[in-house]
Amino acid sequence: MRPPRHRRKPTPEPAAFASWLLIALFLFSSCARTESPSLKVDDLQPGTGAEAVSGKLVTVHYTGWLVNGTKFDSSVDRNQTLTFRLGAGRVIRGWDEGLVGMKVGGKRKLTIPPRLGYGAKGSGKSIPPNATLIFEIDLLNVREPQR
Repeated sequence: MRPPRHRRKPTPEPAAFASWLLIALFLFSSCARTESPSLKVDDLQPGTGAEAVSGKLVTVHYTGWLVNGTKFDSSVDRNQTLTFRLGAGRVIRGWDEGLVGMKVGGKRKLTIPPRLGYGAKGSGKSIPPNATLIFEIDLLNVREPQR
């Protein structure tokens, strides 16, 4: 009697193994992704004037909407501009980050994820918790702050 031969397990086809590995990696990366989308900046009309940089005073007109199209605020409707020091935390972070580099005369659309807007708390009755915000902003002026 001969001793039993040990059979080798068949090795999987390289293409089948690669396909399985890609599917596993895709599923893992989909489940592991927890970060919020990032700020989206679209220049609707480039400006040609002074550039908005952190620390400068900027004057803007703006209109803000929720992603469902509901308008929640507009300086244009009130005919009242807003002036603030860029980068000083006087406005939501999405504005402080999204207006940098814009030039006077420009119009920019910002799509702001909740973490750069009002977050889990929302704001008043018009901005619900975890809302993505859309703003169209016209940059009217950039100047040095008074000392």
